[in-house]
Amino acid sequence: MTNEVILRDSPSCCAERSGVAASSSDILRVENLAVQFQTDGAPVQAVRGITYDLAPGEVLAIVGESGSGKTVGTRAFLGLLPDTAAVSGTAKLDEMQLVGLKGEQIRRVRGDRIAMIFQEPSTALDPVRTIGWQIIEALSVHRKLSRKEAREKAVELLDLVGIPDPSNRLHSYPHQLSGGQKQRVMIAMAISCDPEVIVADEPTTALDVTVQAQILDLLHDLRDRLGTAIILITHNMGVVADMADRVAVMYRGQIVETAPARDIFERPQHPYTKHLLASVPHLGQPRPKSMDTPAERVGDAVVMRVNDVRVDFPGRFGAEPVHAVAGVSLEVREHEIVALVGESGSGKTTLGRCAVGLQPVTGGDIEVLGVNIVKASAKELQRFRRRVGFVFQDPAASLNPRMSVADCIAEPMVIHGIGTKAERLAKAQELLRAVELPADYAFRYPHELSGGQRQRVSLARALVTDPEFVVADEPTSALDVSVQARVLEVFVRLQHDMGFACLFVTHDLAVVDMLADRIAVMRQGEIVELGTREQVLRAPQEDYTRELIAAVPVPDSAEQTIRRLARREGRFVGL
Repeated sequence: MTNEVILRDSPSCCAERSGVAASSSDILRVENLAVQFQTDGAPVQAVRGITYDLAPGEVLAIVGESGSGKTVGTRAFLGLLPDTAAVSGTAKLDEMQLVGLKGEQIRRVRGDRIAMIFQEPSTALDPVRTIGWQIIEALSVHRKLSRKEAREKAVELLDLVGIPDPSNRLHSYPHQLSGGQKQRVMIAMAISCDPEVIVADEPTTALDVTVQAQILDLLHDLRDRLGTAIILITHNMGVVADMADRVAVMYRGQIVETAPARDIFERPQHPYTKHLLASVPHLGQPRPKSMDTPAERVGDAVVMRVNDVRVDFPGRFGAEPVHAVAGVSLEVREHEIVALVGESGSGKTTLGRCAVGLQPVTGGDIEVLGVNIVKASAKELQRFRRRVGFVFQDPAASLNPRMSVADCIAEPMVIHGIGTKAERLAKAQELLRAVELPADYAFRYPHELSGGQRQRVSLARALVTDPEFVVADEPTSALDVSVQARVLEVFVRLQHDMGFACLFVTHDLAVVDMLADRIAVMRQGEIVELGTREQVLRAPQEDYTRELIAAVPVPDSAEQTIRRLARREGRFVGL
């Protein structure tokens, strides 16, 4: 295959290659890399002989679902796998063989020549050390700088990645930073020693679209200024369209397709690649037929009415209170899905919790299913909660690990005294089939299920009492795109069949475009725009709504290049 140069807005972008034959200019060459884990049962082959190469200044995206081996394959040559892993094959950084390096040898490579941005900065950063201490430690180990020199370099790095007031932020602890700021700190640590390669493992997962856009712009800028090669591990195809020069698609431990990014999006060859792209929600595209329903199904009766609701949280050490929700009014009608969107900290989850009585309000009124939540007694609230459901964002945290799946689903029935033990089991199995899981999964435990399967169990539990109103809080934010698409289809089908009204809390506008009847946009505790899906997404009136839409990466390389340039120039490109 001949080399093909794809025009991008980055002047330093390298020519895109097929990725099959290694070039003498490649900085990293991985050949026939395999990883096998020893378990109590049979050995598990996580990676099955993958081969790829990486040129200086190139962005190679490795994509695939959870469990495909994309993270394990990179951790293997960095020596970051447990002792139960057996690694074979080669991974050469220039002419240095990385596979098999131990102790001080691999430590000299990690951070100095190859750095890694971990998926979850909250767990990667030490919670009892300031961010300044953690950056300075890396500089002291790899660069042998004095404490003063390392501190000056740390301030320079925080400024480079866009952390405001960097000299004072050195003294902050990780919990005092937002998710986007913590990710920027991780990037600062990764580039602190001027590495030749950065491995970015899901660097934008679960970030708000505006923060995600800032992180992607930052990675673009670092690549252009420093010439750093980047291995981008992700399942977000919009991020791939925004960042990647080439794409390697992984499926069940193997690379099934490698091609320039534009070819992957315009001319995918492998059936799995086609399936992956077909599963991606694309902002501005028509709804899938399986999710497109007539608007007349929405009734006139109001199921939830929020009137001038305020929620204040006390400030720390005498500081001013935080106004999480500031005078919000909103209605949800029968059979309607209203999406509540906005950035983290906008108050959308707090409002959703208020709607089912899980969060007390400072002022205002909330009426749901004819019950005034603010004035209701404890006994009235218990009767009320039988009629509502709540789908939590993280099923791994909301499902009791000591209880079987059947017991997790049936728990609300036990609390409300519904049915016998046999009837509860039958109801749990019925709902498992409804969410397209085998009935015998009732006897498994949450840790035996995948993330998408656990989210379906969480959905089944929310529906076990046949609710009339459901609040879904970011139910698909951390799922793979194909799993997300299936969970959303199941959700919409159940909503149509059971007829419950829904307040859907999310920051993913592409998901909103697929399922919402109306959209409420929240910012700093207030609803700044409210209207139908067509009104808000196709003809937004507020600048903030336009910023949110402009920040969403779309799974189309050519279109995303146009959108990125427009965003940098301050122009709004509609859908």
